[in-house]
Amino acid sequence: MWELAVLLLLVPSSGQAATLEKPILSLHPPWTTIFKGEKVTLRCDGYHPLLLELRPISTLWYLGHLLLPSYKKSIEVHTPGVYRCQTRGAPVSDPIHLSVSNDWLILQVPYAAVFEGEPLVMRCRGWYDKIVYKLHYYHDGQPVRYFHSSANYTVPQARASDSGRYQCSGTMRIPVESAPMFSAKVAVTVQELFQAPVLRVTGRVEARGAAFGGVVLRCETRLHPQKRDTPLQFAFYKYSRPVRRYDWDAEYTVPEPGVEELESYWCEAATATRSVRKRSPWLQLPGRGSPLDLASTTAPVPGNQPLSFRKPPVSRSVPSVPSVPNVTSAGPPFPAGGAPTAGPPACAPPTPLRQTAGALKPDVALLLREMQLLQGLLSRVVLELKETQAFPGHTVETSTSHSAVSQGTPEATTVES
Repeated sequence: MWELAVLLLLVPSSGQAATLEKPILSLHPPWTTIFKGEKVTLRCDGYHPLLLELRPISTLWYLGHLLLPSYKKSIEVHTPGVYRCQTRGAPVSDPIHLSVSNDWLILQVPYAAVFEGEPLVMRCRGWYDKIVYKLHYYHDGQPVRYFHSSANYTVPQARASDSGRYQCSGTMRIPVESAPMFSAKVAVTVQELFQAPVLRVTGRVEARGAAFGGVVLRCETRLHPQKRDTPLQFAFYKYSRPVRRYDWDAEYTVPEPGVEELESYWCEAATATRSVRKRSPWLQLPGRGSPLDLASTTAPVPGNQPLSFRKPPVSRSVPSVPSVPNVTSAGPPFPAGGAPTAGPPACAPPTPLRQTAGALKPDVALLLREMQLLQGLLSRVVLELKETQAFPGHTVETSTSHSAVSQGTPEATTVES
């Protein structure tokens, strides 16, 4: 009966074998470069269902494409190369590159990936732990830190700009102080914790009773697969003024604007400790009464610059007056030497003033619209001047937008007499 129960539990309800996660390969001590003759320990940790542990689980080890003769959970190695491990039924682990050096000086960096906001630690090590004097650390050929003797170089909160090639130099007493020696260059890559957020419009909230409606904004980003459990907080801003402080909710409802003007918003995503903060591009929202176009508002503004409220040039050319064709009607000729007799007044063509009166109405409405935009921009400048004193520690890169109203130039008409 017990054997039957075990057999039933081993078979999933879907009829397919359970998919195991990729095992985690770790290195102890956590340095990818060692001296010749030294050994390090590799450990393979993976998730195993409880029922599968009724039988001994073997671990497979690979050096490149070569299968190593060991089935233990951890092994000691001293040969350079690319190591991987695999447990029964699970995929192959991520690789670890081990380098072996015969130099007097080596630069050791962690084997595990370093993400934004995490500390980056490296150490310059002399042959079999000899003390290194006049120690210099270099980043892309530029000196970044000096120590009198052996010490680790630490970047407390790594950034993407910390990626590059590192090197160290120093002297050793063997037995007298040697000339400066340099280690080999080591490439270090700081992984992106999460992508720069994008502010999008997800919908509109209709007004109900005394409650005003609004537009729902969402600050979207994506975490690295290895850090998908990292919690993030989100803040929302209107121009340079925060409209909602940091919170766990990635959505914010913008109240319906009280005036008919364009509004610009942006958001910021950050870790709980604020060690990594990234802002989105600006997003332009229409004012009250304007139709909400999700196709246009969900697309971010190119770059990371403020919006420009400059309107495209509007043509204000005066409509041309249709010319009256010079048609000569066939009739009796004038008497010789006589003047034409005055006939009844013909219907005169409409004057330009009458003809353009209807065309000027849209231009006046457009001029009033631009005056409202200019008023909103002036209000924004005054608001930013006040907020500069209210938030001295928070600076936002903005560029003053200009509203240019193009005025039509009346064309002079020359009448030949």
